Amino acid sequence: MSCKTFFSDTGIAYPVLAGYPQSYDDEEVVLVNNKCKCVTVTSKFVPSKENPEEEILERNIRIIVPLKSRENISDPTSPLRTTFVYRMTDLCKKCDPIEIELGGEIYNAQQSTSCDDTETCYTYNRDKCYTTTFPFLYHGERKILQAALTPASCYAE
Repeated sequence: MSCKTFFSDTGIAYPVLAGYPQSYDDEEVVLVNNKCKCVTVTSKFVPSKENPEEEILERNIRIIVPLKSRENISDPTSPLRTTFVYRMTDLCKKCDPIEIELGGEIYNAQQSTSCDDTETCYTYNRDKCYTTTFPFLYHGERKILQAALTPASCYAE
């Protein structure tokens, strides 16, 4: 699934779903599960309140705001984050390359064109390795060591 954006008469952008499955069976579909920003967007068809014979698309956006998040999540001494920005166009980006076959040849492709920007994370993405450095005193000698903040993502089992 991917998000598309269109503009209403009021100039407000609303994301719409492209490629929705034919049978819904009252099934909720996860459109976005962004662990970096703590956002989950789901949608499902529900009966309309005005006309119960008609179905409308209901979209649910769940945002968990990490109140003790730091400006730089890898630096425990950085100030607490006070601004959280959520853009549907950024949340709907699919930057992981996929393999597609065209004319008998395999190509790598990604579904978004603006994937070069680094994403600001409000909490640790458990799929990514985060590290920090710290001073370590050993036998009177001070060394700067590196430590994993998300060990499960940094070390292969």
